[in-house]
Amino acid sequence: MSRYRSFFLPVLILIILKIIFLIPVFDSLEYKAQDSLFHMRGPRQISEDIVIIAIDDESFSALNTTWPFPRDYHAKLIENLSEAGAKLIIFDIEFTENSRYPESDKLLANAAAASNNVVFAGKVLHGKAHGDPDQLLTPIGDIVANGSPWGIVNMNSDSDNAIRKYSLFEEMDNHKYYSIGVAGLANSRLYQSDWADHLHSEDAHLTVANHKIPIYKHNKAIINYYGPASSFPHISYASVIDDSTMAMPGYQGIEFDEFYSIRDSGILQDKIVLIGATIDELHDKFPTPFGGEWTPGVEIHANFIEMVQNGDYLYAVNPWLYMLLEFVALLLLWFAFRKLKPQLSVLALLILFALQYLLAYYLFERQSYLIPIVQPVLALLFIYVASLICHYLDSLKEKRFIRQAFQQYMAPELVSELLKNPKKLSYGGSLQEISVLFSDIRSFTTYSENHSPEETVNILKEYLTAMVNVIVENQGILDKFVGDEIMALFGTPLPLPNHALNACKVALQMREKMTELQEKWRSEGKESFEIGIGVNTGSAVVGNLGSEQIFDYTAIGDTINLGARLESINKEYDTPKHIIISEFTYEHVKELVEVRYLDEVK
Repeated sequence: MSRYRSFFLPVLILIILKIIFLIPVFDSLEYKAQDSLFHMRGPRQISEDIVIIAIDDESFSALNTTWPFPRDYHAKLIENLSEAGAKLIIFDIEFTENSRYPESDKLLANAAAASNNVVFAGKVLHGKAHGDPDQLLTPIGDIVANGSPWGIVNMNSDSDNAIRKYSLFEEMDNHKYYSIGVAGLANSRLYQSDWADHLHSEDAHLTVANHKIPIYKHNKAIINYYGPASSFPHISYASVIDDSTMAMPGYQGIEFDEFYSIRDSGILQDKIVLIGATIDELHDKFPTPFGGEWTPGVEIHANFIEMVQNGDYLYAVNPWLYMLLEFVALLLLWFAFRKLKPQLSVLALLILFALQYLLAYYLFERQSYLIPIVQPVLALLFIYVASLICHYLDSLKEKRFIRQAFQQYMAPELVSELLKNPKKLSYGGSLQEISVLFSDIRSFTTYSENHSPEETVNILKEYLTAMVNVIVENQGILDKFVGDEIMALFGTPLPLPNHALNACKVALQMREKMTELQEKWRSEGKESFEIGIGVNTGSAVVGNLGSEQIFDYTAIGDTINLGARLESINKEYDTPKHIIISEFTYEHVKELVEVRYLDEVK
């Protein structure tokens, strides 16, 4: 694959991943993977600054009433919480409509005004999805008129309905309406201020009472949850309003007056108190990263406030920086996978999967960064599969080249074996023990001068075809033709234990085939010729010794030179069979062939 294609592949993978993660199921997989980081870290120690006043089963039993509770109950709650020393009181209960009892509404508003530390709940209803206008639900007029601050309680869930981000504010008619968590921390009506100057982009912060809250995607903060449901201390709503002035129908005439013991214990002194429903019937529970039992909305607000007070924020990595790093990583991995064998690539892939998760956990636990987990894993998988495909295509190309290069000069079984290990043909040479055979036509120059080019080519073609067939049938390879000379190798590119014997067999069979051809040519009235053969055995440098552009599988060295010399001196000694082998070849075949000592040749 060209260099430009190598750069293009990671870009293509990143584009595909961006498209894939538009599908909700992949988003959900990413969320679940990131949720596992919370499980792996486990619940954390929380401060003692926050207490939940729970509207629970006990409260309904003790008060023996239905929802919504009378608002004078809430007024009593504010009075008792103030008496117990609560620093801040936040209602995760909406009082956006007047009740049937105006006096009860006034009691609630007046109690809040007297306490001067109560934050109420409102909501922005977005109707754009249904073509309806947005609607702002504010606390009732008596509460607003008395100057009590309020904030919105909008919960923005992810595609799997879990709450992982906290809505810092909602926008409507060019106004920003802040959440009860933000309003509580500032203890002022931020929606009337000019704090919008602090809100710009994903990299901006919302500054609240000396706290710089990192903003995620325009108006959210990632919640760094401290634990599953019930991580914060709970006190039953009924217990707080149970004093000497409050009758508890559900207690059947028994006076517990639980509030006084709560007050005297100091458990509410200087605490941020959040009031909200914790029972399933009021449908104010949501899934969170910790899974298991759904978490009441009031506890989600508590997690946010605890996080801000501790400065324990979670940050999302800059998406452009992350994409750049991912591109560089994919590019490096692409080149690495292309170099590795497929078997090693699988092991490397599994190790990278584990390292990716460990990196995500390290950044989450130690650096407070939340990075994608599934997306890079899929990217790794894609780059691995792409490398496998390229390995396969390269293998097909390599095998096709080998088959085309050798099938005419090598036995089919040798070609098949070579295809199983193409690396034997990689560029460069290695020292191997082989046998080499040279064959040459005697006085062929004179022969060609006495015959027409067509006659010369035809008889040469017939001769070379017959000789090559003999070589291939005996597991040799044709190295090259040099004019009318033949050079054949035995014992390479695949090992051949009896390469010297095979070379000798080929020499004898070539002589037999030559005799047949001579008889045939004489019968056809053609002039024949003689050949000389030389065989040598020894070490030679063997391999692809051509250029990087031109393949040339051959052998070089003294062993080859001596083989050529033995062939050429046949005419000097006028050997009967016109075959000369070296003493090195003889040492390998002396028990199997008959020879005659000829001379010492250098």
